[in-house]
Amino acid sequence: MSTAVAGRAHSAPASSAPELVAPGQPSPPEWTSRSLVAALRACAMRLPDPGGHLATLWDALADSADGGSGVRPALLLATYRALGGTRDDVAHALADATELLHTAFVVHDDVIDHDDVRRGRPTVVARHRALARSRGADVAAADDAGLAAGILAGDLALVRAVTAVAALDVDAPTRAALLELLSDVIAESAAGELADTTALPSATPDLATALTTAERKTAAYTFVWPLRAAALLVGTPQARALAPALERVGRLVGVAFQLRDDLRGTFGDPATTGKSCVSDLREGRVTAVVAVAARTAAWPVVASVLGDADLDEERAAPVRRALEEHGVADAVTTLADDRLASAVHVGRAAGVPEPLLAMLCDGARAER
Repeated sequence: MSTAVAGRAHSAPASSAPELVAPGQPSPPEWTSRSLVAALRACAMRLPDPGGHLATLWDALADSADGGSGVRPALLLATYRALGGTRDDVAHALADATELLHTAFVVHDDVIDHDDVRRGRPTVVARHRALARSRGADVAAADDAGLAAGILAGDLALVRAVTAVAALDVDAPTRAALLELLSDVIAESAAGELADTTALPSATPDLATALTTAERKTAAYTFVWPLRAAALLVGTPQARALAPALERVGRLVGVAFQLRDDLRGTFGDPATTGKSCVSDLREGRVTAVVAVAARTAAWPVVASVLGDADLDEERAAPVRRALEEHGVADAVTTLADDRLASAVHVGRAAGVPEPLLAMLCDGARAER
């Protein structure tokens, strides 16, 4: 990451995505989580830590940042190179900050959704709850400790991501523009997450509202931020002129990404997704799956379990069958595909590089 996080610059490893550039042009640098994870572990050494509380938080964050799909930093790097960027060290620092922003949101999301497993491993909450229990805390105190750790770890990651952007080796106007964009993206994502959390299951959940929530909670930081931030970092008039189209494309692809994630959150295999596939229903989330189901004969079955805190895999099985039998999964897939098609149309019309559009569509199908 930038010197504010890692204390060292990145090298540019060999590319794994040569198809993202025209023949004869340099390939986008590859992104991995190695330097970010090492930087997070190093953060535990910067301050006195009586009791080891900082160490446990930074170590949990490092684990949370390790093993993700890397969709967001890879997209930022690919966009940066596709638009003519050449400073791979700075692009890598911004890519690390982007993944750290995602890590912050993931950790907070696990608090909000009461999830104990992420990427097949205990979440920050579950990890610190177990630690508290091992030290003699009762169940209630351990639950409080776990929730506090999740909130605090997410806050640390969020502040560190912003600090990393502020420390980039760029001119003052570019830094200011990046920070303003980042502030807007964080605010929009927070509003979308709150809308998702506070939406009450009703007799007729609204699909348009569910799609707007998906755009705000996911598209803004997963696609709009990497695309627009890369354009700002490149800084040429041509790159900045593409910003409106990149934002529109990012929002369309981002909604498709969230729609597919909603499907994984209902129909996925926890062994593959690495997280619970009943939590959306158990928490009463009005996802696109739920909103589409409300228009079908599957709705009575869905409504009977939506928001049920005791819902488990066994009781969720007939709900999934009803959703499949009444075409809900296919309908949501079609919604996602339609948005990807629209994104390609908008991007081509504006002159967004074709390989970048292909990567965007692939990214919309990736695991979170």
